Amino acid sequence: MRKQKIAVILGQTATGKSDLAVKIAKKFGGEIISADSRQVYKGLNVGTGKITKQEMGGVPHHLLDVADPKKYFSVAQYQKLANRAIKDVLSRGKLPIICGGTGLYIDAAVSGKTFPEVKPDEKLRKQLNGKTTKQLFEILKKLDQRRAKEIDKDNPRRLVRAIEIARKIGKVPGSKLQVPSYNTLKIGLKLPEEKLKQKISKRLHARMKKGMAEEAHRLHARGLSWKRMEELGLEYRYLSKYLKSEITKQEMLNKLETEIRRYAKRQKTWFKRDKEIVWFDASGKGLRQETTAAVSRFLKS
Repeated sequence: MRKQKIAVILGQTATGKSDLAVKIAKKFGGEIISADSRQVYKGLNVGTGKITKQEMGGVPHHLLDVADPKKYFSVAQYQKLANRAIKDVLSRGKLPIICGGTGLYIDAAVSGKTFPEVKPDEKLRKQLNGKTTKQLFEILKKLDQRRAKEIDKDNPRRLVRAIEIARKIGKVPGSKLQVPSYNTLKIGLKLPEEKLKQKISKRLHARMKKGMAEEAHRLHARGLSWKRMEELGLEYRYLSKYLKSEITKQEMLNKLETEIRRYAKRQKTWFKRDKEIVWFDASGKGLRQETTAAVSRFLKS
C-alpha cells in the first residue's frame, strides 16, 4: 500500500514560510498545520508573528490558538493534535502542509519518533527553581549532550523541562522510532546571513509598531504572570523586562535582535541534520515557481 503524501515547509525565522505555504496550499488544494511552539498559544499573536485571517487567504490553518499560555504545552500534546489534524486533512482529499520553524514539532508530526508524555515533577522543579540558566544547562549537558546542543540555553522553562524528561526516560525525546506513516516532501527556505539579519531587524521593528508591547501588557492584565511570560521566551521574555522597567525600550530591542539571531542559528543547526530537506533560496525571484514545480513532481511521483 502506497503511503499518503504530506508536504513540509520549514526554515529559520523570517524566511517567509507562512506566505509560501499559503501559495502552495492554494495551488494544490492544501491545508496548513502549524509547527510553531509559541503560536499554539492563544493571545500570542503580534509577538510570534502569527498569521492573520487576511494573510491566510481563505486557506484553513490548524494548530494555532490551541493552548492556554498560562499552562505548559508539551511536544507529546502537539504530536497527538498534529496526527489528528493530518488524518483529518487527508480524509477530505486535501494536502496537509506542515509549516513552521520548530524542528522538534516537525519531527513529532512526520518522523515516526515517539514522544512520551512525561508529567511535571513538582519536587524536581522546586529543587531547580533557584538555579541560573547556566547551572541548568550544565545539568542537562550531563544528562543528554545531544539535547543540550539543540536547546535554547537561555530559556529556563525549556531547560527545566528537558532535565525533567531526561531524568525520567534517560534522553530527550524518547528514542523509540517507528516507520514514518507518510511519504513526506520537506521544503527548506534559507537566506544569506546578512539578508536574514536585515529581515529579523525589520520585522522586529514592524511588530513593535503593530503593538507588540501593548499585547504583552494586555496578556499580563488578563493574568499571564511575568514569570510565565519570561518562560515563553524571546519577545515575551524581553517585553516583560521592559514593561517592568528593568530595561529601556532600546535595550529591549537590541537584546531581542541579538537573541532572535541566536535562535535562527540554533534552527539552522537543527535542520542541518536532516538530509531529506530540499533547500531553496528564499530571496530568489523564482522561489514560487521552483517550489511549486517540486511539489508538483512529488505529488505525481
